[in-house]
Amino acid sequence: MSVALTNNTLDIRLKKVTLKGMLFLPENALGLVIFSHGSGSSRLSPRNNYVAEILQKKVLGTFLFDLLTEKEDRIYETRFNIDLLTERLIEVTEWLQQYGPTKNLPMGYFGASTGAASALRAAAFYGDAVGAVVSRGGRPDLAMEDLAKVKAPTLLLVGGWDHMVIELNESAYDKLRCKRKLEIIPEASHLFEEPGKLKDVAERSAKWFFTWLTLKK
Repeated sequence: MSVALTNNTLDIRLKKVTLKGMLFLPENALGLVIFSHGSGSSRLSPRNNYVAEILQKKVLGTFLFDLLTEKEDRIYETRFNIDLLTERLIEVTEWLQQYGPTKNLPMGYFGASTGAASALRAAAFYGDAVGAVVSRGGRPDLAMEDLAKVKAPTLLLVGGWDHMVIELNESAYDKLRCKRKLEIIPEASHLFEEPGKLKDVAERSAKWFFTWLTLKK
């Protein structure tokens, strides 16, 4: 499928910092998926960019950005500061809601690893304003106190060999009160590095976002 894309590298000027982001908008985009990456990763994450490409083929816009500045990212503890990461995600979402090309698009969150915690906490903050959430190998347990407030339909994807994270996601699933689904991808590890497994993640995510974001149009 051929998709006409608008590709922009953006500087997101927030109250305290300026963050780098990459916006990909298919022509007549049906929605926008904002990525919240895991610790030690960035907007250049090859796994998240692969998922983004699959979403774009479903006529969904994607926005990948650095939650931390280069200086902040050098501090190990800051990478796991979920409060700070959630604050950044909320600020960037507000920025996108006011940015001309994206302000009228239904928005969802794709969170990977620890980024899933900030995605779920931001979704709890926004309520009905967020259309869908997908967690890939996520740590929703780090957002446990906010899970009951999440209203966005939430898909939890975990590798079948990622036993500890499966348990954490099962506990989080029980706390969620929104439309939710937990899917275990067989014979996959935490990073879904096995052949075909990341493609499976991307296709399930695309289906979830397409289903729920188009309902917000």
